[in-house]
Amino acid sequence: MIIRSLRFGSLEIPEDKIIHMERPILGFEGLTSFCLIEMEELAPFYWFQSTENQAVAFLVFNPAILYPDYRIEINSQEIAELEVSEVSAVETYVVVTIPEDPREMSANLQGPILINNENNRAKQLVLVNSDYKVKHFMIEATEHFQQEASKSEQLVGV
Repeated sequence: MIIRSLRFGSLEIPEDKIIHMERPILGFEGLTSFCLIEMEELAPFYWFQSTENQAVAFLVFNPAILYPDYRIEINSQEIAELEVSEVSAVETYVVVTIPEDPREMSANLQGPILINNENNRAKQLVLVNSDYKVKHFMIEATEHFQQEASKSEQLVGV
């Protein structure tokens, strides 16, 4: 399938890599078909590109990279909607926002996107009654991550 993207131009995406949202991402009604675009220079980030609107692409990443304690609960209805047979086949991504000041970069931990890699069905969850926010500033997590890595290096050097 050839898709058009304002950011990337024309891209050929295999049909089996097209991701189908059970419901649109909040605020983007009508858009239910996406693909993940991996770019080595952006690792561990991906682009979640709409195949229906060339102007819509979200920067996403797996929150466990910076937030190792990030946990979400998936109820039986969500498991059924995604047709999950193996929980390990479900990957979690969160949308990242990068404003003019990169120190203000944030991750939406309250609205994760779950993708079942076995069938490419996806769904955005809205976590209610959780401590997660729409804007978790990533600089804080990055600094914490660097401090923990520094502690580990010091222990190894002992």
